[in-house]
Amino acid sequence: MSGLHQSAQMGQQQMLSPQMRQSLEILQANALELQQMVRQEIETNPVLEEEEPEEEARVEEPEEDGADDVPDELSRLEEDWGVFSGQGTQHGDPEAEARRRHFLEGVSPAETLAYHLEKQLGRLALDAVRRRIATLLVGNLNEDGYLAATLEEVADEAGAETAEVSAMLHLLQTLDPPGVGARDLSECLRLQLARRGGDYRTAARVVAGHLDLLGRKNFPEIAAALGVSQEAVREAGMLIASLNPKPGRAFSGDEAQVLSPDVVIEKIGEDFVVSLVRDSVPRLRISRTYRDLLGEAAGAAEVRSYLREKIRGGKFLIKSIEQRQQTILAIAREIAVRQRRFLQEGVAALAPMTMAQVAGVVGVHETTVSRAMAGKSVATPQGIFELKFFFTSGYRGADGAEVSSTSVKDAIAALIRGEDLHKPWSDQHLADRLKADGLAVARRTVAKYREVLGILPSHLRKSF
Repeated sequence: MSGLHQSAQMGQQQMLSPQMRQSLEILQANALELQQMVRQEIETNPVLEEEEPEEEARVEEPEEDGADDVPDELSRLEEDWGVFSGQGTQHGDPEAEARRRHFLEGVSPAETLAYHLEKQLGRLALDAVRRRIATLLVGNLNEDGYLAATLEEVADEAGAETAEVSAMLHLLQTLDPPGVGARDLSECLRLQLARRGGDYRTAARVVAGHLDLLGRKNFPEIAAALGVSQEAVREAGMLIASLNPKPGRAFSGDEAQVLSPDVVIEKIGEDFVVSLVRDSVPRLRISRTYRDLLGEAAGAAEVRSYLREKIRGGKFLIKSIEQRQQTILAIAREIAVRQRRFLQEGVAALAPMTMAQVAGVVGVHETTVSRAMAGKSVATPQGIFELKFFFTSGYRGADGAEVSSTSVKDAIAALIRGEDLHKPWSDQHLADRLKADGLAVARRTVAKYREVLGILPSHLRKSF
């Protein structure tokens, strides 16, 4: 007779320490998130202080008489973390800094959708859990502004309930631009109609269930299904046509530029030189005030223990930020090596590149590259791009050279821009033209990339 029974089982499970979790969050954070994290740490850790820009060139003053009388414990602590004392993070030389600023001033920046939303979220009073959910939702928006993950997936990653994620999504959908955060075209258009106010019931009903018929301009069938006149359907169609089916595209033009780059790649002579933009990263140091505190606390074990803990935490934070910077720098240097033709010629010369390839050279795990790229951007002679822009699959051209999928999309867009509007080219004709140019791309691939680019099929592009 079968029944319930107990059994013991051994197994291994990897647990992340609070410090390791903080290190990963610092690596993944964009500049705005990192600034917020640092502000919170400064509020809770009195030994941390932010270095002011004018303090960079300040010469360290010599110790006053009596400095040798510092307690032995203080000397031991200084040996442990002296490299961080009164120094903050590393800075570049003045000449390189001036050159970098001149280069950045010559690049016309534009705001990304993520940065635009983060600024709005920053003005809201959100607790840590809701803030993390909001950050994950923004990070899972595609370039059209649509949510590219399910609520369950975001909930799993955030360690939250699906209902909490749903509530934050509704909040996100109230932000600018209207329609952002939608999960499909119908929801995107419904959100925009709701934002307008007024009586748009017919348009809302068309959007909810008859977009396919509207795309074919089948007004009679829509009118019959809704029980309204064809004129009412035409008016609803005109209103819907005025809406933006891809609200995120206003922030992601062909150059995918962003407002504040984390890295700069500039051409100096025949070389491409990579440097970090340190303005966006808070410069921290351990406050020297601890000297007096430790001296006064010579007989107070609890105070000494408290200070040791805070110093250790501050040191770890500074080290994690520096490691973040060095990882981003290493990835950008490998991008500069692999994408030299792009830096010289533009998007058409973008080479295929995977995170695994870069991770192998940098000496980190592929997931580390993924985290380090999140929300980061680089200023190049071709414009400002998100780091993830450079990681694409590829095709092999007729000459044997590899070409990235981004370059193929760019070629398709260029061909369509040059077509006769009265006789637009079919997907097969576009594939044939690409093949003639040395790119063997299947018709179905052309159709897929055309849809990704938001370009209508030939019969809907035709102008009469």
